[in-house]
Amino acid sequence: MRRILLLIVVIALVVFAVSRCSGGGARRDVEVVIPSGSSLKAAATLLETAGAIDSTNTFLTNAKLFGAKDPIKPGEYRIKRGMDAAAILALLQSGKVIQRFVTVYEGMPSILVYERLYATALLTGEIPVPREGSVLPDSYAYSRGETRKSVLARMQKAMQTEIANAWPKRKPTTAVNTPEAAITLASIIEKETARAQERRLVAAVYSNRLKRGMPLQADPTTIYPITKGKPLGRRILRSELQSNDPYNTYRRNGLPPGPITNPGKASIRAALDPAPSAALYFVAQADGSSAFSDTLEQQNANVQKWYAHRRGKGEM
Repeated sequence: MRRILLLIVVIALVVFAVSRCSGGGARRDVEVVIPSGSSLKAAATLLETAGAIDSTNTFLTNAKLFGAKDPIKPGEYRIKRGMDAAAILALLQSGKVIQRFVTVYEGMPSILVYERLYATALLTGEIPVPREGSVLPDSYAYSRGETRKSVLARMQKAMQTEIANAWPKRKPTTAVNTPEAAITLASIIEKETARAQERRLVAAVYSNRLKRGMPLQADPTTIYPITKGKPLGRRILRSELQSNDPYNTYRRNGLPPGPITNPGKASIRAALDPAPSAALYFVAQADGSSAFSDTLEQQNANVQKWYAHRRGKGEM
C-alpha cells in the first residue's frame, strides 16, 4: 500500500514538473484584467486567452494540487514573460495589481484637473468640476476601471490632510485666520511665482498688504473669473482691471471669495509662514525673477526697468 501511495506521489510530482511549464511560461509580457467575483476557472480562461498560460486545465490542476488555498483578487495584473503557473497564481492571490498614475501639477486649476481625469481613458464614471482649491497637487495611483470619483476623493482627502497638518504650525506673522483663507492666499502665491525661493517673499507682500488694508492688486485673481484658471493668452485689458467682480483685487480689498487654483504644499506653507520682510510691491525682472520693494518709489523704478526690458525685445 505504501508503495502504491509513493508511486502516486512520484507520478503527481512528475506531472506537476511537466505541467508547470505547459501551464505557465508566458511568451511575452501581457496584461490581464480579472473582474470582481471571478472564479479561478474563469481567471484561468482569461489567462489562456491572453497567452499567459498554455492550458486552462493544466493551470487548474496545478492550483488544486500544489497552489495555496488563498482566493484570487480582482484587478489588472501584468504577467511577465517566463512566469510559470505557480508564480502567476501567487500573483493573483497577492492582489499586486498594476498601478498607474495621474498627476496634478502645482497651480493646476480645477477645470484642468477635471479635464485630466476625463482624459484618463482607463478611469470610469462621471464627476463634477471639483471645488477650486480642494485638490492637493501630487501623483495619484489608480487601477484600470477605477472610478474618477474615487480618484478625485483621494486628491481632495490629501488636501484636507495637508491643511490640517499645516494649520497648527502657522506663524504669528501670517495674515490669514482660517484654513480656507490660507488656501486662498496660497493659490495666489502659486500663480504669482514658480520660484521656490520667492514664495515666502510673495507671501510677505500680500500679508503686509492685508494687514494694512491695502488692495492686493493681483492680476491672477482678476483673470480667474474670465478663464476659470486657464491661461488668458493675452494681456489683461484695462476694462477687466476696472470690473466690479468680487475677484478683482484692484477694486476690492482683502482676499477674493475663494482660491483661484489648487496650490501645492510649498505655497500653503509660505502663506502660513511669510518671509520677514516689509515689502509691499514686486514686479518681474529680465531674468524671470521678481524685484521686491518696500516703497512705491522703489516699485516705480523697478517697473520702468521691466518696461525697458520689454521695449528692447519689441514687446511694447
